[in-house]
Amino acid sequence: MRTQKLAPLTAHVTELEMTAPPKQSLPMPVNIQTAILRVSDIPLSYYRFLYLRVGKRWHWTERLRMSDEKLAEVLGDKRTSVTVLYVNGAPAGFFELHQGEDDIVELVHFGLMEHALGLGLGKWFLLQTLFAAWALNPSKLTVTTNNLDHPRALQLYQQFGFSPVATREATVEPLTDAELLGLAKSL
Repeated sequence: MRTQKLAPLTAHVTELEMTAPPKQSLPMPVNIQTAILRVSDIPLSYYRFLYLRVGKRWHWTERLRMSDEKLAEVLGDKRTSVTVLYVNGAPAGFFELHQGEDDIVELVHFGLMEHALGLGLGKWFLLQTLFAAWALNPSKLTVTTNNLDHPRALQLYQQFGFSPVATREATVEPLTDAELLGLAKSL
């Protein structure tokens, strides 16, 4: 088992913002039963399950390494909301919003699980996410992505009205097998 640290990954990070709600609409995907439900008081194990299933291939690590206390503090903040996409009765993705200072809403996390990729849900789910964010009546909506994310993430955000405002480099420490095993035991 791989217990030593893996080589860090360098990510090219792009910060984006949008200052007006999207104007487009998309039909609901056909022949797929979907439900989008906001989760109040999300159990930490369920959140970690969603985060790992959506983010593992994109090297999401930050929330998985948080202590229970710190993660409970983040998710327990009244300005933070987690909403889950269900497809044919099973969890298929989620988004997390944070209503910050100055009426700015951040799309903190957004994504689909592997079994939901390729079903034509990505654009539709992102549009539902943006509608939920703009329902909070922000002055602007922000999101951050990087080159380790889905290959079309940046393009999709821009297609829906986000504009890049800054770029930077960041280092991502991949999860070790020991960390993944520990997470599997706790879920």
